[in-house]
This record gives sequence, C-alpha cells and structure tokens, in this order.
Amino acid sequence: MFYVVSLNWLPNAICIGRVILVGPIVVAMLKENYTIALILIGIAGCSDALDGMLARNFEWRTRMGEILDPAADKLMVCGVFLTLTYLELIPVVLAILVISRDLIIIMGALTYQYIIEPIKGEPALISKLNTGAQLLFMIFTLTVAAFDWPSGEWLVVMGAIVVFTSIISGLNYVIGWSRRAWIKTHMN
Repeated sequence: MFYVVSLNWLPNAICIGRVILVGPIVVAMLKENYTIALILIGIAGCSDALDGMLARNFEWRTRMGEILDPAADKLMVCGVFLTLTYLELIPVVLAILVISRDLIIIMGALTYQYIIEPIKGEPALISKLNTGAQLLFMIFTLTVAAFDWPSGEWLVVMGAIVVFTSIISGLNYVIGWSRRAWIKTHMN
C-alpha cells in the first residue's frame, strides 16, 4: 500500500525557521559581526522566497502561513531596525517611523479580524516596494558598517525611499481597510 506524504507543512516550517533566525541576526549585529548578519539576512530572504514559491506552486497555502509570513517579515524588520538604532547606525526617527507603521498595520488587522471578519493577506504594490526598500536599506547599512561600501549618499537615498514608501504604504493600509470596514458595516 502506498502512502502519499504531504509536505504542505514545509512552507510554514521554513517561515518558522526565518523567525528563529532573527535572534542570531540581532546577536551578530550586537557583536558587530556584520558579515555574519548579512549572510543570515540573505538566508532569511531566500527562505522567504522559497516558502512563498512552495505555497503558491503546490497550493500549500494555509491560514497559519497567511499570518506567519508577514509576522516573520515584520519581526525581522523590527529586530534589525531596533538593533541598527541601538548601534547608532541609523537615526532613531527612521526606526520609529518603520516600526510605528508596522504596529499600526498589525493593530488595524487585529481590529478588523475581531470586529468585522477574518482578514486575508493582500499586500499592495506599495507595501511590497516598502519591504524591498527596507531590506535594501538594512543591507546597505550593514555593508557600510562591514566594508565601508556603498557611499553614505546611497544610505541617504535609500533612507528617503524607506520614509516615503513607509508613509504612503501605511496610509494606503489605513485608508483602504477603513473604507472596507465602513462598507462592510454600513452597506450590508
């Protein structure tokens, strides 16, 4: 008799691995071992792409994965931005903006989830651009700390892009989900 082994748990396991990597990334940064931190962030990025590809291509999407994947991303971003701020590699204001945006999105999602209906992850293009900008900014900041490359001007440009996309994507979430909540509660 043949048993078919389902690997539908694999994307979530990879995602949990990404959550676990946040600790070693932060520790490497605190020890000023920026090369190791960069390697671990690279592994986390590859695992993010891999779990998403597996979930989409094999229809291994789960409710847990819908919640865990963005939570893992936000945990890594918050951990790295807080550590970069602690190490005085980035301005406090930038970390506050990035983390505040994530907290507003999380609180809005939880509110919508418990008051209106289950929420489905639907990242907007501007949100994906924001995540990409944040990742590039983290990588550039760490490569400047590790290798004094690229020049500081690149960090200023990437920081400005992070600020812009954080504000626009945060407003996009607040306005879009507020509109959905109003329609759902007043039009049905």
